[in-house]
Amino acid sequence: MKIVVTGGAGFIGSHVVDRLIAESHEVVVLDNLSSGNEKFIAPHLGKDNFRFHKVDILHDDIADLFDGVDEVWHLAANPEVRLGAENTRVHLEQNVIATYNVLEAMRLNEVRRILFTSTSTVYGEAEQLPTPEEYPTVPISLYGASKLACEAFIASYCHTFDMHAWLYRFANVIGTRSSHGVIYDFINKIRSNPTELEILGDGSQTKSYIYVSDCIEAMLAGLKATDKDRVHVFNIGTNDMTSVKRIAELVCDAMHTSPAFTFTGGKRGWVGDVPIMLLDASKLSNLGWQQRYTSEEAVKKAIQDLLS
Repeated sequence: MKIVVTGGAGFIGSHVVDRLIAESHEVVVLDNLSSGNEKFIAPHLGKDNFRFHKVDILHDDIADLFDGVDEVWHLAANPEVRLGAENTRVHLEQNVIATYNVLEAMRLNEVRRILFTSTSTVYGEAEQLPTPEEYPTVPISLYGASKLACEAFIASYCHTFDMHAWLYRFANVIGTRSSHGVIYDFINKIRSNPTELEILGDGSQTKSYIYVSDCIEAMLAGLKATDKDRVHVFNIGTNDMTSVKRIAELVCDAMHTSPAFTFTGGKRGWVGDVPIMLLDASKLSNLGWQQRYTSEEAVKKAIQDLLS
């Protein structure tokens, strides 16, 4: 198949590209490199079945790049949840409007299949743990709201223009090539000041962390769901959780340091932060997917990835 991957030079996107190329698909990457890195896709440059276009899907005309495309993996987004409290337009533009532009390019070229990376934050502060896909979506961050709006646009395009969608609500995805998140932040803070480590909130925030290879396998497993439904919604996460304070301890152990922990206080790391998150991924398990790493195992592996 000919597949467009938006955000294909980013953390998760580049791993998707690796897998699709390995399966001999023709891959077209669209990325403005604002958070992606060309070195992540450098091994594929020059291959007959790979094309990279440095474009901005928010501002550039991308319709012609979808000519002859069979499927779209739409991963391009602004991933910084906390940014929405400072810039209220950033997630509207870079997530919602950018997704609309992708859907329009698909409509104009009669592309029928889209995979979209959504987020656990669409559920807000869920009282049911683990949280199933049927749980009410009441996001408490602008980022979560933007991803939920994207889901709604995609669903409406599917029903209006004869498309099919796979919507994946992620837990915290971690691993090699990651350039943001709690592990990345802790490592950089310790490198800057090995005597003190500031931890946002009270450190008790407890969430599911999934290693990136497990995440990719889960997305592929979701494709086993038949086309009888226009829109498939799947949670992707581990069946356990790890606290922020425990992650800090694991980072310190790996870096052979013992900084004093300081806390900014409160149960949230930032405005809109969901302090406890655990997703029910049994729908994917029923399709044959199983996680390889627990949350703590994923954290340990991701720490080593980033330190090396």
